[in-house]
Amino acid sequence: MNFNYFIGIDVSKKTLDFCLLRAGKTLLHLQTENSSEGIQTFIQQSEKQFGFTLEEGLFCMEHTGIYNYPILNFLSEKQASIWLESALHIKHSSGLQRGKNDKIDAERIALYSYRNCDSVRLWHPTRQVIKELKNLTALRARLITAKKQLKSSWQEGEGFLDKSLQKKIRRCCQQSLKAIEQDLTKVDKQLDQLIVSDEELNRLFNLITSVEGIGAVTAREVLITTNEFKDFTDAKKYACYAGVAPFQHQSGSSIRGKTRVSHLANKDVKKLLHMSALSAIRNCEELRDYYQRKVAEGKNKMSVINAVRNKLILRVFAVVRNNQKYEKNYNYAFA
Repeated sequence: MNFNYFIGIDVSKKTLDFCLLRAGKTLLHLQTENSSEGIQTFIQQSEKQFGFTLEEGLFCMEHTGIYNYPILNFLSEKQASIWLESALHIKHSSGLQRGKNDKIDAERIALYSYRNCDSVRLWHPTRQVIKELKNLTALRARLITAKKQLKSSWQEGEGFLDKSLQKKIRRCCQQSLKAIEQDLTKVDKQLDQLIVSDEELNRLFNLITSVEGIGAVTAREVLITTNEFKDFTDAKKYACYAGVAPFQHQSGSSIRGKTRVSHLANKDVKKLLHMSALSAIRNCEELRDYYQRKVAEGKNKMSVINAVRNKLILRVFAVVRNNQKYEKNYNYAFA
């Protein structure tokens, strides 16, 4: 795609900082409020001063969660070209940096989009059902965290605090814990209803959970992070995203480190896949035999578990690709 204008946007809770570039030269810096009115102000001013049109522009910004929503909704309705990029990716590609503020960040984002426009990955809006699934899943995670924090208030004191004091602390937390449990039940029910109510989401969910070791929580996270397998179609790329793909660490003859996974990953997905791998080793005869055989050969246990995580990802993508549930005892047909 050919773009004449490159717009870098630094997004914060209350403001948007715009930088308009053409042919690598800065034409305009503007700060507005983070709202549809603020975005419209920038577009109108750019059109009036420089003849800017949405069709010629590439809007680039970093992931900032819910703070992105107003501008993403506005631009997607206008069918503008949007590039949503990782902040770490932009930072590492910008070379040595000195100083930082919103204006400078907007210019760096604009320059990044200008220099790398040949490898642009345009953002496409997710369906409303995926947005709801993501927000409910995030709420569930916060409730579980609150539950753990309350429980630890008396559990950590066992054997150290006076028993009468420990009982008082426990009684004070009981009502809150009961309320959290009720909220968790409600959220789980809403999550189940949300998936069942959508035909495509329900189909994918049933395919994913047919893989031994993959439960409902992991399946929901996979659906969210792959955007219903629209953003990720390659199992190896998703394994890299989840931090379970091993990479070499060597240079010449002097540096020869162990092959290892990268710390640049979605840690939540990695944690869920780890629990799924442990479940699969316990319950899936094939993977249990694989794990025991590799450990007996002298392989590191964590390396073998990581291999199981990779196998689970490959199986998930295979069942989705073939639109067929995982068969435990598959009989190969030979021609």
